[in-house]
Amino acid sequence: MSSLRMTSDLRRQLILGAAKRCFARHGYTGTTTKSVAAAAAISEALLFKHFPSKAALYAEILSDECEADPALMELLEREPSTATLVELIRGMVQHFLLIADGLDQEEAQRLRLTVTSQLDDGEFGRLLYAKIENLIGAIFVASLERAVTAGDARPCGIEPLNLFWFAHHTVMTAALARLPATPCLVYGKANDLERQLCEFLLRGIGLNDAAIASHLGHDQAACAGQTAIAESA
Repeated sequence: MSSLRMTSDLRRQLILGAAKRCFARHGYTGTTTKSVAAAAAISEALLFKHFPSKAALYAEILSDECEADPALMELLEREPSTATLVELIRGMVQHFLLIADGLDQEEAQRLRLTVTSQLDDGEFGRLLYAKIENLIGAIFVASLERAVTAGDARPCGIEPLNLFWFAHHTVMTAALARLPATPCLVYGKANDLERQLCEFLLRGIGLNDAAIASHLGHDQAACAGQTAIAESA
């Protein structure tokens, strides 16, 4: 059994390696399961025993790449805390803004694919979101619970993971608005969109202004204080 399992795992890795080469050369649209099978020197039927669709192949590759990111892995291995929660949100905001700024065309194509999937059969979107939840969901929820216990956030009530998805979809939409060569929306004259997005999302998750100011730094502290003054006026 062990030998069979190793053989199956090795074949799976060979398929993924072939798929990465195909996607890199031809993009998602130009790659077919038949071309991946040929590159892996196996039949298409055998490929389908390991991956039921092209979307499943691509989602697995993205998951592997996330797990190979040392910065992300270091963050996910931290103790759950308010600080970890803030860094998760900050990292997500930075990721999407880099895409929107045109600094990673491959990621931009993936973002477009995620959106078109949701307008089509949704297969790729479902697979990708499931992998994101599996990777990040537990540490997000645990960190939010610690923040509540520490008095840094209000109790979140039911379905705390929904707060992660609300934040994710908000910043993804913000990135989409700025993705075209001529942005659909430039968010006025904001010089620090990253800070504004982080503060907006963290407040939505339930963090109080004192915790946000403490964990986002002095510039953010000033902004949070100004906002608190404006809200009380």
